[in-house]
Amino acid sequence: MSGRPESLFPLFAELETLEGVGPRTAQNLAGLEISKPRDLLYTLPHSGIDRRKRDSVQGADLPGVVTIEVTVGAHHPPARKGRPYRVQVEDAQVAFQLVFFHAREDYLRRILPTGSRRVVSGKVELFDGIAQMPHPDHVLEPPEAGEIPDFEPVYPLTAGVTQKLMGKASAAALKRVPKLAEWIDPAQKAKAGWPDWGDALAKAHGPQTMADISASHPARERLAYDELMAHQLTLALARARVRRAKGRETVGTGALQDRVLAALPYTPTSAQTRAVAEIAGDMADARRMNRLLQGDVGAGKTLVAFQALLIAVEAGGQGVMMAPTEILARQHLSGLRPLAEAAGVRLDILTGRDRGAERREKLAALAAGEIGILVGTHAVFQKDVEFNDLRLAVVDEQHRFGVRQRLELSRKGLAPDVLVMTATPIPRSLALAQYGDMDVSVLDEKPPGRKPIKTALVNMGRMDEVIDHLRRAVAEGRQAYWVCPLVEESELVDLSSAQERFVRLRAALGEDVVGLVHGQMPPEEKDAAMSAFQSGQTSVLVATTVIEVGVDVPNASIMVVERAESFGLAQLHQLRGRVGRGAAESTCLMMYQAPLSETGNKRLTTMRDTEDGFKIAETDLEIRGAGDLIGTAQSGVPVFRVADLEGQAALMAVAQSDARKLLADDPELTSERGRAARVLLWLMEQDQAIRLISIG
Repeated sequence: MSGRPESLFPLFAELETLEGVGPRTAQNLAGLEISKPRDLLYTLPHSGIDRRKRDSVQGADLPGVVTIEVTVGAHHPPARKGRPYRVQVEDAQVAFQLVFFHAREDYLRRILPTGSRRVVSGKVELFDGIAQMPHPDHVLEPPEAGEIPDFEPVYPLTAGVTQKLMGKASAAALKRVPKLAEWIDPAQKAKAGWPDWGDALAKAHGPQTMADISASHPARERLAYDELMAHQLTLALARARVRRAKGRETVGTGALQDRVLAALPYTPTSAQTRAVAEIAGDMADARRMNRLLQGDVGAGKTLVAFQALLIAVEAGGQGVMMAPTEILARQHLSGLRPLAEAAGVRLDILTGRDRGAERREKLAALAAGEIGILVGTHAVFQKDVEFNDLRLAVVDEQHRFGVRQRLELSRKGLAPDVLVMTATPIPRSLALAQYGDMDVSVLDEKPPGRKPIKTALVNMGRMDEVIDHLRRAVAEGRQAYWVCPLVEESELVDLSSAQERFVRLRAALGEDVVGLVHGQMPPEEKDAAMSAFQSGQTSVLVATTVIEVGVDVPNASIMVVERAESFGLAQLHQLRGRVGRGAAESTCLMMYQAPLSETGNKRLTTMRDTEDGFKIAETDLEIRGAGDLIGTAQSGVPVFRVADLEGQAALMAVAQSDARKLLADDPELTSERGRAARVLLWLMEQDQAIRLISIG
């Protein structure tokens, strides 16, 4: 389908083509991100006002909006400048006042002549026991009172845009709604009791009660579902495209995996076993795997990834594990080495440091297929690196292994299955929105033997006690991280705060006991400071947040986070996950500056009360909202106008399975419902998806 379907033209026309919308109004509406009639349709009222007529103010719920017929009494113009103009009125039971500020007397005497009957509607409040209605929204003669709706929708506003204008413009846009074929699965629509698309829009813009405004009202739910469905269709098309790319059938024998499992001092969790089975199923399929392995800190992702790599080797191929930095690559190497020895598989590492003869030798072994599993940094993509038969690439999420790297691998004539690992627990609704084009395996249990980490909140005023505690711990041979806050946007200030802490701790604990890493250091110095800490030469490492990802020092059992209230929940959770990896009891001290804000308090108490990363992520989502949590700008998570990612996670899941089923039944979207779904993609401006179908 080459261009936007004609049925949608009226919704994508200029705003000024709408009745009652001039250039000035069109300009003002841009403040609500409304640039065409379609945007007006998807800008729904967020609340409503009950304007049903009552016969008296008496007994009304005040302060509140009241619509009432009155007899107009005396006018009381202000005695001096700056005082309000008052008009006495009385309804069937009581007298009250209409109050106007900066009023013109001739105008008020004209619309409210003494002795006349009028219908007034507006907010009434009690002032010194007397009811007042300041600036009524409506003043009409009784025969015209029908103009006041019983229930008036309230739209979001912006500078230069009034409720009246929004109401008029939306009504004009609604007149343009075309009749479109249904894209929702009929069984799903009947089960949920959703109206047709056009009816849903009319109902959402014409609510009759407050219940009609709630997100769970069928009309609104349907409109939210349409947005989620269009988004999930786009992701599903992208997924189908990746999977259509020819992969290889990689079937393991289980022999090498059995050796590793036999050598482990513990039994894998059922979550680990389940994840390995899901990955093995994907690898055995001729389509390309694109799977996300999501697990909390310490949930045992490494073992799962290693078993997947062994499947590649069992099938006669090779696997590669990519890390974003040299230090993490070396860490993966040391974590995997005992497993590789148990399996009898040759494991090697390739980074930018490899040069000369040593590098040539590794490349030859790789090309000959002697190296079964390679750990590496992006150096793996260099021109002269040739694999014998690469079947699987495991990628650390921090690496942001993008389309570009996939192409690099394909250029080498390789189309490996891809497994992306993330240590950031993501609430389900966000995982669906962000990684909806991938299949997801979740590790939601901790392997046995991980000790809980004691977390305490400590006031910054007790700094000396904390340093004493450290002195004793260091004397016992324990190691500690001390994380300094990112105080301001300026790195210089951060630096000076870390430097200052470093100097103070060295003075208290001894010159050669304390190391320092921060973002401004040259990489060699950073690596040197890290390895001094890893090897136990230094006992305390002062750091800005460069250490949060992946560094593993089993002997480190104390984590001090200074000004913890200035960190996000996910960051605090990652930082705490750096300890508790060895045999010692671990503690995490979160130092805060009093007084704490309400959200600061909620964040820190959440950290103190739970170690479950998924629970923490859910709380984070409640506190910050979806957009903030992942930085909407760069995350590719769409901004929905009607749907709410937090409140409608279940709806998102339904949309995902519906989108995948529709494409499985009709990959080219050529059936009647498929063609309707194409119109939905145009309506939701999912141009990316449309391109995928047309090149499809």
